[in-house]
Amino acid sequence: MDYIELTLSLNNSRGFENDIVSATLAEIGYESFVYTNDGMKAYCAASLFDEKDLKNWKETLPCDIEVDYTFELIKDKNWNEEWEKHYFSPIVIGNDCVIHSSFHTDVPKAKYDILIDPKMSFGTGHHETTSLIIGELIKMNVAGKSLLDMGCGTGVLAILAAMKGAQPITAIDIDEWAYDNTVENIRLNGYPDIEVAKGGAELLSGRKFDIVLANINRNILLNDMKHYAACLSSGGLLLMSGFYKTDMPAIEAEATENGLTFIKFEEKNNWVTTVYEKR
Repeated sequence: MDYIELTLSLNNSRGFENDIVSATLAEIGYESFVYTNDGMKAYCAASLFDEKDLKNWKETLPCDIEVDYTFELIKDKNWNEEWEKHYFSPIVIGNDCVIHSSFHTDVPKAKYDILIDPKMSFGTGHHETTSLIIGELIKMNVAGKSLLDMGCGTGVLAILAAMKGAQPITAIDIDEWAYDNTVENIRLNGYPDIEVAKGGAELLSGRKFDIVLANINRNILLNDMKHYAACLSSGGLLLMSGFYKTDMPAIEAEATENGLTFIKFEEKNNWVTTVYEKR
């Protein structure tokens, strides 16, 4: 698949502007982000790119955020090689989980050792939302429980759940790169029983899970939460991330509307993970 690479320079950056830019770009189809010294790179499928949408997006940014951008078409390439050269380094989360790739040689020891070779689905654990959910998952007793990883990216959450004894496990993502990468990564880690499917919430009809993980973005969560709630077993837990603390009232209202009870939230750099229970 070909991608559009959007290179953004942020003037007067005070840190949080990157989060606002990435969150609003996600609303118009950009699915992967890599932070740079003066801004970021953002990626969307070439088939979804519309320069008019990009111009409209820039006009709607808060007036104190100044952004310059360029874009180019990126043909299909060896993304493992690109990650090795430019982006991906091992990451340790909660002192219990290390995520690394096959090209790393100096890897810290941890209870849960996850091997991934990321492609365009950049769910490596570096972003706050992924690390927050991983932190919650490490603390949970998931052994013998059915689990859904919705918007699975690289499949890292599904793999960690398998290491902790969850079964059966289903990983779903609408993106072809994410689907292919998850299939590859579960094979690398020796968990071929994880079911991987390409699609969206329409695949959840008639399914039941004890735990649902959804690390996506605010708008998709609000739109699809009814489907997550419907496929949760009684007493089941829904963990959501991909939004800011200021989005919590909207998330809470939709969760309450769908019969979910708030349990807790964790915050990191204004990003939030919430836990809800279906009673």
